[in-house]
Parts: sequence; C-alpha cells; structure tokens
Amino acid sequence: MFDQLSEKFSTMFRNLSGRGRISESNVRQSMDMVRTALLEADVQFSVVEDFTTRVLQQAIGTEVLNSVEPGQQMVKIVFDELVALMGPVDTRIMLVDPPPTIIMMCGLQGSGKTTTCGKLGLYLKTKGKNPLLVAADTQRPAAMEQLATLGQQTDIAVYREDPGANPVAICRRSIDFARQNGRDVVILDTAGRLHIDDQLMAELQQIGQVVKPHQVFLVVDAMVGQDAVNSAKVFNEKLELDGIILTKFDSDTRGGAAISVKAVTGKPIKFLGVGEKLQALEEFHPDRIAQRILGMGDILTLVEKAQMHVDEAKAAEMQDKLAKDTFTLDDFLDQMRSIRKMGPLKQLLGMLPGIGGALKDVELPEEELNRVEAIIQSMTAKERQAPEHVDASRRRRISRGSGTMPDEVSRLIKSFSQARDMFKKMNNMSLKGRYKAMKELQDISPGTLASGNMGSLVRPLPSRMSPQQKRRAREKRRRGK
Repeated sequence: MFDQLSEKFSTMFRNLSGRGRISESNVRQSMDMVRTALLEADVQFSVVEDFTTRVLQQAIGTEVLNSVEPGQQMVKIVFDELVALMGPVDTRIMLVDPPPTIIMMCGLQGSGKTTTCGKLGLYLKTKGKNPLLVAADTQRPAAMEQLATLGQQTDIAVYREDPGANPVAICRRSIDFARQNGRDVVILDTAGRLHIDDQLMAELQQIGQVVKPHQVFLVVDAMVGQDAVNSAKVFNEKLELDGIILTKFDSDTRGGAAISVKAVTGKPIKFLGVGEKLQALEEFHPDRIAQRILGMGDILTLVEKAQMHVDEAKAAEMQDKLAKDTFTLDDFLDQMRSIRKMGPLKQLLGMLPGIGGALKDVELPEEELNRVEAIIQSMTAKERQAPEHVDASRRRRISRGSGTMPDEVSRLIKSFSQARDMFKKMNNMSLKGRYKAMKELQDISPGTLASGNMGSLVRPLPSRMSPQQKRRAREKRRRGK
C-alpha cells in the first residue's frame, strides 16, 4: 500500500546522508518531495501541511550525533511524527460487566462491513469470548444470508429474523437473546447505503438510542482514499464513533486514509482488514505502520502471525526430523500450509526490513505453491516418504494427477532432496560452517523467487576444494581477479 511513499522517504534520507548537519535548505528541499508524495497518496491537504511543518520544526538545526548519520537522525524525527499523527491507539475492546458488551458496526455499502463483523467475531472468539452476530441489515439483498454463512464458517451463533422485520426491533430482541443464551459480546451488523443520507443516519441513531451500544465502530474502505476520511467525519458527527476499522488494507491503494483519518476525525483506527480470509484482521499499531512506510519492515506483526498459525510443538518436531534426516514431503506440505495461513507470500516478505520496496514490481509464485501442493497430493504415501525412488513412469502418473509436467515433478523432488541434504550437513557443521551455509541462502533474490524455479531456491553446499583448486584460487586472488 505504501510503496510509492516509502520510495520517496528513502530518496529523502539518501539525499541527507553524508552531511555533517541537518540544515534548513536541504531539509526544505527534501520535505517538498515528501509533501508531494503524501498528496499523491491521497492524504488530506491540511494533514500534509501540519505533518511537514512539524517535521521541519523538529529537523531544522538539529545537531547530528557522532554515532549516526543525518539521514538516520531524520528517520527518527519522521518516524516519531508519523506515530504521533496516527496514534496513540488502544486496540482493546472494553468489555462490560455484567455482559453482554454491545458493538454496533456501521458503514456504507461495499466497505466490507458484514465480512468484518464475521472477522471481528472470530477475533473475539480467539480471545476466549462467546460472541453473537446479529443480522440487522434489512436493506441489502442477501446480507442476512451472508452473515449466516460467516457464522457457519466461524462456528459463531447468528441472530436473524424475517427480512421484513424492523431493524431496531431486531437489535433490541437480539440483546435479550444474548442474555438468555450466555453470549457475552453482541455484534450488530447494521444497514448501509451507497452514500450517506438522512434515512440511514436516522435508522442508526434509533438503534443507538434503543440498545445503547458500548462501542460504535465505523467500517471504511481504504481504497476510496479521502472519501473514506470524509464519510468517517460525517458518521462521527452523527453517531459519536469509538473507532474505525479500515478494510482492504492489503490492496495496492495509496494509503492516505490510514494516515489522515485519525487527524481529521479524532477517532483511532482500531483494526485493519488485510485479506479476504476471516483470520485476516489485524490490530492497528501506529508504530508498526510507520515502520512499513519508512521501509523498516514489520517484524513484530510477522512474529505474531507465526505464533498464531505455527504450532510450537510441531515446529520442534519438524526441527528434530530435519536433524535426524527423517523429514518427508508430508512434513514439507504441513510446513508450507502453516506458512500460507499467515497470508500471501508477498505480504509476509514485505514485513522484512528492506524487502518491501524490492518486491513492489514482483509477482511472487503463489500459483507455483498451489502446483507444488497438487504434485505432493498426487503421490502415494510411500512416494512422499521416499521421493528419491520416484522413477520416470511414476513421474508421468504424478504429473497427470496434478495437472503438471513431468519435469516439474522432477524439479520438486530434486529441490527437496537438496534441501534435506543441506540441513543434514548443517547439523554436523561447526558454528562457522553453519554461518557460511546460511550465507548461501541469503543470496536468494526476489527475481529468483518470482521465477517459480524451485530448484534454484536451494543450492547444495560447495564441495571441499582439491589442493590444485585451492592453489589456483590463491593465484587468482594475487592477480586481483
């Protein structure tokens, strides 16, 4: 989302590198570039002006510490201002006692409100709560059916009535239902419109007066930029919002809504929708978003995703199998599925420092992973245990079953065997040898990843050189080649 903005900031920091002092002239020149980038990212004009003014005030005349470069010190100033602009945010949902806690969800049609209700319900369920989804959107065709389907997928109860029922009455009766059935959080999926109108606001205000929700969240589509901020401002004036949930944050949009909405409405972004899957709802952390904007990655979110989707005991078991050379294609498939549950490959790699910008024009091989999974599933149990024994006739059968070519089956088997051999060698290496082997893996480029050539991802460790090879290598070094 922030690729272009990150690129502009990186250019600014490079321009400041090597200077002994952050002067007014070079900072103003750099901030003109940043101002343009923020406006292109659809950040509201007044927010851009306030942000650049504060950065200038902080930066001009700042003495550069001996231990850092001017560009690095400027990173610190910009980072602090971005965090202040988007935060502070408390992502906790305040629960009441006695229950139920009532959460009212509102927003325009097409913003992803109903799907977000399902995501929020699943999020609360993972926190040990027992939520109830309420289908109170009687305006949009099939909205009730959609919420019922989401309830089935997440195993969360859904309260629904006849589509002709009054939405205010539906919400009121759902609260009684929740109390009678031990539901401690009620999530109201209210109606939306294609645009804000008096009828919509009147209905939402009536629901608010009758059920008195403890939290009112506005669901906003990040792809509509400043329009999202403007609609949030109107909703807040009518309903007094407690927070905003920004959806479609994984899209290739300009990202201005994430930067502007807190400054314009005074209401924090609580959550981000980062994908289509029901697990794709993240807590909003201004410091982590600022790190992504500045190209610093987001290691904390990546670690949290790993902790959520990767079983610790299973990971230890896999490590033990690698050490004992008993790792099979079944194990590899389990690992691959665990990683894919964390999100798209490009999104995950983009959380690594310095990687996001390099990946902006690269299409990573998500389809290739589907083909790998199909190949492994087309094998028999014995073939997955010992793929090195798969001969030509078996390769042809596997390729037909997976809809791939025989050479793709061969490439996967070869790559897997090389990887297993490498880990086996590393297990018997000294610390220095392991470091050298890991350096081999660091040379993988985004272009290599995108090529889909799995055989090129894993290279065997260099073999021990003969005395003659060592002598020739020394001679080459002496000649400066």
